Amino acid sequence: MDEIEPFRGETIGQRSAALARGTLSAFGNLLFPPVCAACGRTTGTHRALCVECWSDIRFIERPYCAVLGTPFSHDLGPDILSAAAIANPPDFDRLRSAAFYTGSVRNLVHALKYRDNTHLAVMMAEWMRRADDGMIARADGITAVPLHKTRLMSRRCNQSAELARNLARLSEKPFLPGLLRRTRRTSRQVGLSRTAREDNVRGAFALSPDSEDKVFGKSILVIDDVYTTGATVSSVARLLRRKGAAEINVLTFARVLDETI
Repeated sequence: MDEIEPFRGETIGQRSAALARGTLSAFGNLLFPPVCAACGRTTGTHRALCVECWSDIRFIERPYCAVLGTPFSHDLGPDILSAAAIANPPDFDRLRSAAFYTGSVRNLVHALKYRDNTHLAVMMAEWMRRADDGMIARADGITAVPLHKTRLMSRRCNQSAELARNLARLSEKPFLPGLLRRTRRTSRQVGLSRTAREDNVRGAFALSPDSEDKVFGKSILVIDDVYTTGATVSSVARLLRRKGAAEINVLTFARVLDETI
């Protein structure tokens, strides 16, 4: 049998270990072929997107509203606000999202939220980190919109908490997983009108006991998977504001928005 020749600066043991890892990886690919994280088509590597799904993604980029992050069709200059931000200032300070909630992005959210594919949260958090517009650097802590305990038991994971945990790890910021709690189980927001969504989550959140010092005078970054009407994060923001938060920013993976303004 041929001897294993190490590369320069590499021992035979290290070279053997590398070959073993490569063999195991190849064997694993035979048993579990890498597929697109969004559509399930075969791809070259695990945890990647196929060409079709990647080209389908619409990232949210400048120019956009300085407060709501609503994309503009053309550049109106720095710090320009949208009509919605002027007419109805939000309960939070700023909102940013990584991509539009369409096609492949919707599939990724559903895979994390309903199929327990928590490994996707790493990639999704990376996209969010690139879209944060400086909010992560300003944050004293990162928290997530909580699920009610009964819904958490049925889903097995809180998708927003998975995104927040990975975002905190990637950015080396404090993760505050138990900061907020859901005091009652609310109806699903899907299909509800804006007013119905607001009524559904009104008073549904509370600060966990002995957590005031983590909020008072601090900049808190709230993470959610999808921003639709803002009813949920607004309810959370109002609570944090009452508890003395100095700044409340919201970062989501996706955003429901038909078109740019």
